[in-house]
Amino acid sequence: MRTIVQKFGGTSLRGPQERAAAARHVVAAVQDGLKPVVVVSAMGRRGDPYATDTLLELARGVHPRLAEREQDLLMVCGEIISAVVFVQELRARGIQSVALTGGQAGIVTDGQFGDARILRVDPAPLRRLLERGLVPVVAGFQGVTEDGREFTTLGRGGSDTTAAALGVALRAEVVEIYTDVDGIKTADPRLVPEARTLSTATYDEIVQMAHEGARVVHPRAVELAMRGNVPLRIRSTFSDDPGTLITRHWEVDQVWPDLRQVRAVTGITHIPGLTQITLHTTAEDDQALNVRLFRSLADRGISVDMINVSPRRKSFVVRDERAGEARAALEELGLEPELRPGCAKVTVVGAGMHGVPGVMARVVEALKAAGVSILLTVDSHMTISCLVDGDDLGRAVRALHEHFGLGSVEPLLDGPERAPREQAPAASRGGRDRAPGTAAGEGGA
Repeated sequence: MRTIVQKFGGTSLRGPQERAAAARHVVAAVQDGLKPVVVVSAMGRRGDPYATDTLLELARGVHPRLAEREQDLLMVCGEIISAVVFVQELRARGIQSVALTGGQAGIVTDGQFGDARILRVDPAPLRRLLERGLVPVVAGFQGVTEDGREFTTLGRGGSDTTAAALGVALRAEVVEIYTDVDGIKTADPRLVPEARTLSTATYDEIVQMAHEGARVVHPRAVELAMRGNVPLRIRSTFSDDPGTLITRHWEVDQVWPDLRQVRAVTGITHIPGLTQITLHTTAEDDQALNVRLFRSLADRGISVDMINVSPRRKSFVVRDERAGEARAALEELGLEPELRPGCAKVTVVGAGMHGVPGVMARVVEALKAAGVSILLTVDSHMTISCLVDGDDLGRAVRALHEHFGLGSVEPLLDGPERAPREQAPAASRGGRDRAPGTAAGEGGA
């Protein structure tokens, strides 16, 4: 069977018009000879009657403390309602369909309420339904414990994780994640209106972009798909644009020969609301001090980022809302931390930058020309991150986006557009989708 997984988020299911648009994609897949498995989130967002946050507010309005077990039992209801309603949408269009909970779809988890880990996925129940010509509609974000007695939820991005897990278990040709944007952008369009939609990117790049602030797809879902070698496609529910194909290096290279040599930077991401904490110390007893200060923060559940440690200076960032706790923890150790709140992290992401000289030089040049001061930097083999003042965030993102030519096709590729040698298998394996075009910005807004 040519199986495809199609996941629809809450904004894609909010009302009758949105659900009709989502159903159209399922009907199109069936007409293309595919066997779709649909995964749905709860309908709408906070304030909508069946949204997860609305259900939680209902319970907490009675009593503010909600036990984790009962919270999960309540939270799975939003997706189950959504699955039943979407089955009705499909039946109204002549598509025979059946609604399933995560457990009924074969998703078995540990017993960690609120952030359960998937232990295994049994694809047999879904395969039996597909063989009968039915379209399963699975409630996302949830599973069931091994004894089958308890509902669990998968934490943030749980419906994306459900879709990726089912795609891997079924060996699907592609997992399509539908949302209210037309794919992964080269930057946040709210800061950079000319940001383009990437027609393809690697798993590693999208994982990094998600961790560094891009919110279109959850990194855990991308990591699952990568381990199972199942392509992901991020698409808009409300258009037929092909969106962004996420796959491995070699499949991307089939679309663009020598891509990694000509596209050092894929996108610019950002995280606002950070506080820089700096400590000036002496070199004596330095290692013991490092242990004490970072252990003290860890014991309080305070996550630190952009860590820079030297014998006489320690610098790192925390979320603004945890800065007060961090200060108190460090002062208890007899330290005198300097805090700089209201900072932002701006990251240049690209699998092609590894081993390429001059990328950092271009980052520094772009920010200097924009009048943006760099407070701190960290890097990896595919990222360069700069801490800047929060007031400079928009200027920094726009400057880097423009400097690396991400808003236009030719500067991005450093030359004329290149024609693909052949269609990448994962790009064409979605029935109606063709292989993506020749440039990273094709199909952009």
